[in-house]
Amino acid sequence: MYIRELVLRGFRSWPELEIELAPGVTVFVGRNGFGKTNIVEAIGYVAHLGSHRVSQDAPLVRQGASTARVSATAVNQGRELTAHLLIKAQGANQAQINRTRLNSPRELLGVVRTVLFSPEDLALVRGEPEQRRRFLDHILATRYPRIAGVKADYDKVLRQRNSLLKTAGSSLRKGYSGGEDAEGALATLDVWDGQLAHFGAQLIAARLQLVAELNPLVHDSYARIAPESRPASIAYRSTVGIEEAVDQDSPVEVGVLEALMLAELGHVRKREIERGMSLVGPHRDDLDVLLGNYPAKGFASHGETWSMALALRLAEFHLLKQDGTDPILILDDVFAELDARRREKLVDIASEAEQVLITAAVDGDLPDNLENAVVHRHTVTVKDTDEGRISLLDAEGEEQPS
Repeated sequence: MYIRELVLRGFRSWPELEIELAPGVTVFVGRNGFGKTNIVEAIGYVAHLGSHRVSQDAPLVRQGASTARVSATAVNQGRELTAHLLIKAQGANQAQINRTRLNSPRELLGVVRTVLFSPEDLALVRGEPEQRRRFLDHILATRYPRIAGVKADYDKVLRQRNSLLKTAGSSLRKGYSGGEDAEGALATLDVWDGQLAHFGAQLIAARLQLVAELNPLVHDSYARIAPESRPASIAYRSTVGIEEAVDQDSPVEVGVLEALMLAELGHVRKREIERGMSLVGPHRDDLDVLLGNYPAKGFASHGETWSMALALRLAEFHLLKQDGTDPILILDDVFAELDARRREKLVDIASEAEQVLITAAVDGDLPDNLENAVVHRHTVTVKDTDEGRISLLDAEGEEQPS
């Protein structure tokens, strides 16, 4: 898969951008703050309906505008589709494929497939569980768009359940002996428990299957990057108490997970009522990232942490490639953070992708062995105008044959 054309309107620092792209390696060079990352961020947003830099959409819309537009034409095994996305600073976004308006932006998932590696990916190892859950859920949404709908339904139920736990805490604490209000609150909580377990079990099952597929790829990718280090692995850790009842290397029945989750919700109900929040479910789960028998977080060196973050993204790349479509590989300002050996290994691995998009602050950040590939090079600059600073792209990319 590769992006043939990208069009931006009012996206971050770009009032407008139209650029033709091609298979192979394309490099965007520009100083920090000039807007080069905004280009690859837009492509990643079309792929995942989310940014790797911010959790809200408002920062993606150029200051003074109410909407931003992103159009990406993807070519996949000869078939060409154009994904259009209207991003709103406030309100629901809109999407279409070619000329067909979609009921939900989620229907865009799968049209563009990307794997993006950036300095922020250190959070996959060092950060909070939310970062690792998002890593898993982005891959699931790309491979199985239906799971994105399950995740959205789960989040909606979770918000409603948390609201009940907070607003009806006094009634819930009175229990069944507290009169009609208490009985009504408990009955409502029972309904939300059932819904939470219904959608939560589906999400946990999908994550377990994904981790089982990713684990050997993480092991192999890490060994390729850091052969002298301890073996790498990943494992799913759940608040539902699945460890003794479920074999993480085998498919799991959703019904079993749903029953386990309902049982655990009953077990912690008093604590949840006291704290006014949901303590059980995939929103509290984590992905254990291991080197040898120890968690990488807190035990890995700086170099091992970078290698593990790389291994996670490369495992994602190879998994999507196994599905039959080469994802677009995006390397956002990462070479400056890597030592020479890891730079060269990353370039060797990147050469396996049909299209690679790279951002760098200066040419000196790029590894020498990148010259062995055909490179389309663009320089990103800025200009101050009455409407603020805007990003500009050189008129023509410079192609450097090997």
